[in-house]
Amino acid sequence: MTDDEFFRLAVRASEKSYSPYSKFRVGAVLLTTDGQIFTGCNIENSSYSMTICAERTAIFKAVSSGFTDFKAIAIAGSTSDDFSVPCVPCGACLQVMAEFCDDDFMIVLSDGVHRLKDFLPSRFKKS
Repeated sequence: MTDDEFFRLAVRASEKSYSPYSKFRVGAVLLTTDGQIFTGCNIENSSYSMTICAERTAIFKAVSSGFTDFKAIAIAGSTSDDFSVPCVPCGACLQVMAEFCDDDFMIVLSDGVHRLKDFLPSRFKKS
């Protein structure tokens, strides 16, 4: 699968978003090291702190299914159908990625492939 095809899966995952407050739809697709794919979307709540991002939805689905070795994640977000502006993961999502992924974990955005270390160079790590 190409990076573009992987990103398009994230765009498709954003269609499941529940975002009545922000109108900002986000989709994520997580690839495990053994080829399994888990999707996620953002799910908002009128009590904003109860909202969960697409990235954490995908990761938590994978972990709750017994998978903890991840290769890459693609993330797409938009208030329209234009997903050309990169949707960079928030700090909470980056730290969750850091729990399970190494520094070279790939993060695919609309502008290309990045590494976890590009966004979170100093992170909390397991002892």
